[in-house]
Amino acid sequence: MNTAARREQIIKLLTDTDKPLSATAIASHFSVSRQVIVGDIALLRAAGSGIIATPRGYLLEPPEHQHGLETEIVCMHDDDRLAEELYTVVDLGGAIIDVTVEHSVYGQICAPLHICSRFDADAFLDKLSTAGVEPLCKLTGGIHLHCLRCPNETVQARVLDALRDKGLLFQKYGKSGSGSRLLIPSRSKQNKPK
Repeated sequence: MNTAARREQIIKLLTDTDKPLSATAIASHFSVSRQVIVGDIALLRAAGSGIIATPRGYLLEPPEHQHGLETEIVCMHDDDRLAEELYTVVDLGGAIIDVTVEHSVYGQICAPLHICSRFDADAFLDKLSTAGVEPLCKLTGGIHLHCLRCPNETVQARVLDALRDKGLLFQKYGKSGSGSRLLIPSRSKQNKPK
């Protein structure tokens, strides 16, 4: 099988499954190395194929997840509240697209998450635990950003209100007596159908 045919078959393989596939599993299917598949996926992603990398493997982003209102939020919490943060977002109808931290040496570090359900959240938390890896926010004293995707403004407001009520959003207290000002970058966008 030539390279172009294999890449077409990778898309078909991902289209025909509803669960993420690891690079190792895809490589085994095509009898090539994992590194060959990683390269194929990178080129397919660069060409706009809609393949996303999750902690559990690759998948094609479902059409219902390609639309919605995206916003970045700034959160701060200890490790013991990570599950609470993830569950709050997904239980109220949102999705956590990625996590970003500002590292003092490396600058901005961003990792895709694509957590859309409790199942995804549990799989992510289990992978952190099993691999013995610390969450990125550990590098920054718990401060981190998430890109959230919500189907509409009502769901977005419900998610933000719940995170705020639980004290998971990072807040800066002003000296003017105005109380607290929630730091949520204004960069929101409405995803359009492709």
